[in-house]
Amino acid sequence: MLIIAGWLRVDPASRTDYLEGCAAVVEQARSAPGCLDFALSADLLDPGRINVHERWESDEQLRAFRGSGPDVGQAAQIRDAEVLRYRISATEPA
Repeated sequence: MLIIAGWLRVDPASRTDYLEGCAAVVEQARSAPGCLDFALSADLLDPGRINVHERWESDEQLRAFRGSGPDVGQAAQIRDAEVLRYRISATEPA
């Protein structure tokens, strides 16, 4: 299993529009083979931050979904980012 987690930084004035523009991507991801969870959310404290959380069954399924990468228009709005891939060997209830 893979977890993709981190944050994106966008102009605080355009964060709501950015997230609304991501709704179709979230829907596509959640219906993609191997996607266990996919969420982009506004940070509660930082008005320019978007939190990223994804869970995938495999690298292959993640690559198949990602295809050519993020939308060029959305990518241009990202000022900074730190999103990392974590490989998980086991899970258990919290």
